[in-house]
Amino acid sequence: MTALSEHVEQFLDHLRVERKLSYHTLTNYRRDLSSLSEVAKQNGIDRAKDIDAQQIRKLISLGHRRGLSGRSQQRKLSAIRTFFEYLAREGVVTTNPAKLVNAPKSPKKLPKTLDPDQLSQLLEKPAVGWHEARDKAMLELFYSSGLRLSELTGTDTKDISWDDQTILVTGKGNKQRLLPIGKAAQKALDGWLLVRSQLPTKQQSIHSPALFISERGNRISNSNVQARIRVWTQKAGGGLHLHPHMLRHSFASHLLESSGDLRAIQELLGHADISTTQIYTHLDFQHLAAVYDQAHPRAKRRKETPLTPESKKHPS
Repeated sequence: MTALSEHVEQFLDHLRVERKLSYHTLTNYRRDLSSLSEVAKQNGIDRAKDIDAQQIRKLISLGHRRGLSGRSQQRKLSAIRTFFEYLAREGVVTTNPAKLVNAPKSPKKLPKTLDPDQLSQLLEKPAVGWHEARDKAMLELFYSSGLRLSELTGTDTKDISWDDQTILVTGKGNKQRLLPIGKAAQKALDGWLLVRSQLPTKQQSIHSPALFISERGNRISNSNVQARIRVWTQKAGGGLHLHPHMLRHSFASHLLESSGDLRAIQELLGHADISTTQIYTHLDFQHLAAVYDQAHPRAKRRKETPLTPESKKHPS
C-alpha cells in the first residue's frame, strides 16, 4: 500500500511536469502538504484514504494557534483540496474530505485612496518632454475613467472617440465597456498625441497601434507604466506611494461620495458582481464618519477630561 508521503511526491511531480507550475508555487504546495502529513502522522495515519475532515480541521486549528493569517489558511486548504482531487482522479480515494472544511475568513482590507487635494497636487504638475506628456496622460486617464492597468496598456488610439469623449476598453473576460473621458484627461491626451510620433530614440517608426507606447515605438508594458508612475510621484514629492490601482480606487471612491450610485460605479469599473463594488461603501462610510466626528457638536470627545466613575455620578 502506497504511503501518504509517496502520494505527495507523485502529486508534486504531476504539478511540475504536467502543469508546469513554478518553483515558488511548488514550494508552497510542498510546505502545505508536509503540514498535513505531520498531523496525519501524529494521529497514526499513513495512508491518504484514511485522512478525513477531522484531521484537516485539526490542521487548520493548529495553524490558527500558530497565528497563521486567514489568507494562508485558505491557501493551505486549497492545496489540500487540489491534492485530494488528484488522488480521486488516480483512484486512490473516493471522496475529498477537504471540501467539508471551511477556512477562516480574512478581514477585508480596504483599498487605499488619495483625497482630491492630493490628486490635484499630483496631476497639476506640468509635463515637460515626451516621457512626461505620456505619463501625465496615463495618470489622468487612470483617474478620469477608472481603468485597470491591463486595460490602459491594452488600449489603442482607435479606441478613443473624440466626438463622444469616450474610450472603449477591454476588461476581464474580454468584456468591453465604454467609458467617459474627463476634460483634464482629454487635455492631457491631446498633449500626448501631439508628440506621440516624435520618438526620443533613433527609431524612425512606430510599430504599435497602442495609445501608449515606449520610446522604441512598442506598446508600453505594465511594468513600465508602474515604473513611470513611481518616477512621476517622486518628482511631485509628498512621499506618496502611488500605483495604478490606487488611482482606480480613488476614482470609484470619489464618485461614490458625490453620487451615491453604486450600480453606476459597478458598470464603470466593469465588476461582474456588485458585491465587489460594495467595498467602496465602506470607504464612503469612513469618510462620512470622519465628517460626522468633526462636525457634530456631541460627537467630539474631550480627551483632556476623561470620564471617571466619580464624574459619571449624578449631582446630588
